[in-house]
Amino acid sequence: MSKLIISGRKRLLGDVTVQGAKNSALPILAAAVICGGESVIYNCPRLSDTEAMLQTLRYLGCKTRRSSGTVLIQNDGLSRSDVPDTLMRKTRGSVVLLGAVLAAEGKAKICLPGGCDIGIRPIDIHIKALRKLGAVIKERRGCLDCRAPHGLKGCEIALPFPSVGATEDIMLAACTASGETVITNAAREPEICDLADFLNRCGAKIQGAGESTIVIDGVSRLSGRDHAIIPDRIVAATLISCAAVTGGEITLKGVIRSHLSSVIPVFEDAGCTFALSGNELKVTAPERLRSMKLVRTMPYPGFPTDAQAPVLAAASVADGTTVFIENIFENRYRHAAELARMGADIRAEGKFAIVEGVPGLYGAAVEATDLRGAAALVAAGLCAEGKTEISGVKYLERGYEDFEQVLTSLGADIVKL
Repeated sequence: MSKLIISGRKRLLGDVTVQGAKNSALPILAAAVICGGESVIYNCPRLSDTEAMLQTLRYLGCKTRRSSGTVLIQNDGLSRSDVPDTLMRKTRGSVVLLGAVLAAEGKAKICLPGGCDIGIRPIDIHIKALRKLGAVIKERRGCLDCRAPHGLKGCEIALPFPSVGATEDIMLAACTASGETVITNAAREPEICDLADFLNRCGAKIQGAGESTIVIDGVSRLSGRDHAIIPDRIVAATLISCAAVTGGEITLKGVIRSHLSSVIPVFEDAGCTFALSGNELKVTAPERLRSMKLVRTMPYPGFPTDAQAPVLAAASVADGTTVFIENIFENRYRHAAELARMGADIRAEGKFAIVEGVPGLYGAAVEATDLRGAAALVAAGLCAEGKTEISGVKYLERGYEDFEQVLTSLGADIVKL
C-alpha cells in the first residue's frame, strides 16, 4: 500500500495548471457508449476512477486509447450490456452507466456502485426517474436488471433533490428517447453543463443545463465528437487550501473563476487575497489565517461539499472559531479524528463541526478513509511541524492526478512510497 511522507512548514510558491474535472470526466466517458464512432476527450485526468471507467468501456465493447491527457474512444457498437460487480465497485461514478447503456442497448444490468463511504447516496432517485422514462427495473441480489421493452419515452421528471448523478443519468437516457423530457429541480453544477455541452456537440438537443429546469428533445442517434473537459474546481479549492495553510502564493492556471464563486469568499474572510487575469487566479495567503466563521455546504451554486474537508483542514490552523454545517452527506467528518491526531481541535457531531483554530499542527501517522478526507490530511501535513505519514493514498488517487508531484513543483517536501 502506498504512503505519502510530508515534511511540513514549506511555503508553497509558483504556478500550477489545474487538472480536468473528475466529476465531468466520468459522465462524459460514460456518454461515449451512446455515441457512434470516435470521441476524443481532451484534458481527461489520469485517475483511478477514470481508468476504471475506461476499463468498463472496453468491457462493454468500446476501444480506448490514452495519450497523456487525451483519450480516444471508438464505439462501433457495444458487445455487452452488463457491468460486473468487480468493475462497478471501483467508482461511484459508474452509476451513470445505467442510463447510458440503457439508452444505447435498450437494456442494462449493473450492480450497486462503489466509491467512498461518506454516507448514504441512494440511487432510488435514478431508478424512479428511469422508470418514468419507460424502463422496467428489477432489483436482484444487489444488482439492477433494466429493460426498455417499448423504448424510452420522454416525460416530465421532478427531482426531490437536485442530485447530480440522477440529473446526469436522466440526461444520458433521455437524449435518444422519443419525445421531450423535462427535468425540474435539476442539479446546476458546472459538470452538468459540461456533460450537456459534449452531448450537444454529438447531436443531442439539450437546453437549460446549469438552470433548475432542463429540457431534452430526443434524437435518433448521437455521433462521437471532440471535447475538452473543464478544470476541476474541487482540485482548485484544495490547492487554495494548501497555499492558505502554508502562507503561500500560487497561481492557478486554467481555472474558471465563476466555478469558485462560493469558495473564494470563504478564503477572503480568512485573509487571503485573489487576483484574476484571464483564466489565471493568483492566491496570496497571510502568515496566519483568520477564522472563516461559518461554512455551510449546499448544492451548487452554494459551497461544495467536496471542498469541505480541505477547507476544514485550513480552518484548523486559523485564528478563531469556524463552524461547518454539512447539508449534503451525513458521514463526512471522518477526517476530523485523523486531524485531531495532528493536534487539531475539532468537535464534530451530526451535520455540525466546530473548529477551534490552533497555532500549529504536528506530524503524525494518519490514515485517509475517503477521497476528500485524504486531501484534508495532505493540506494539514503541509503546515505541520515535522513529518506526516499518510496511508490510504488510493483514495487520493481517485480524484487528484499525481498530486505529490504537483505539490513538489510548488515547493512542498512530499514523497510517495
